[in-house]
Amino acid sequence: MPTSDDTAARCRSLGIPLATLDERPHLDLAVDGADEIGPGLDLIKGLGGALLREKLVALAAERFVVIADESKSVKRLGTRAPVPVEVIPFGWSTHRAFFEELGSDPVLRRRENGEPFLTDGGHMIVDCRFAGGIPDPLAIARTLDRRVGIVEHGLFLSIADTAVIAGETGVRQITR
Repeated sequence: MPTSDDTAARCRSLGIPLATLDERPHLDLAVDGADEIGPGLDLIKGLGGALLREKLVALAAERFVVIADESKSVKRLGTRAPVPVEVIPFGWSTHRAFFEELGSDPVLRRRENGEPFLTDGGHMIVDCRFAGGIPDPLAIARTLDRRVGIVEHGLFLSIADTAVIAGETGVRQITR
């Protein structure tokens, strides 16, 4: 079950069979990467731009396993990666002051040619960087969830069941 059009195209080119959530709304297992893994297996995901689809697939799964290297493990979410926030294009800039009030430095994600990055769903992404990390990820997630015009955010809280983290000294597993 690919979470992006790009991944789907790559799979099709290799002859890998695919399914959709419409065909299989309940999954036994989902496996994906993460941009940050924080305490309690809370995550930041979406730097690749597929956060909405990634969250839909993760939530459809009985178990969600994250695989990452040691550099993604942090003591506080938001210390290394911004929180991607997917917004509708209409009036996207009206969110800028709102994001700043939350304590972030919001930046519209752009392609190399300067055009706004658009998700597979046709939405824009604003990357919200929090200096020193996010003090209360749950409060930020709840606030973002209530804002009209925000489609989804990259805070994956209490969703992952297991993280497999590779480092110089080997592989460790963290389970919720």
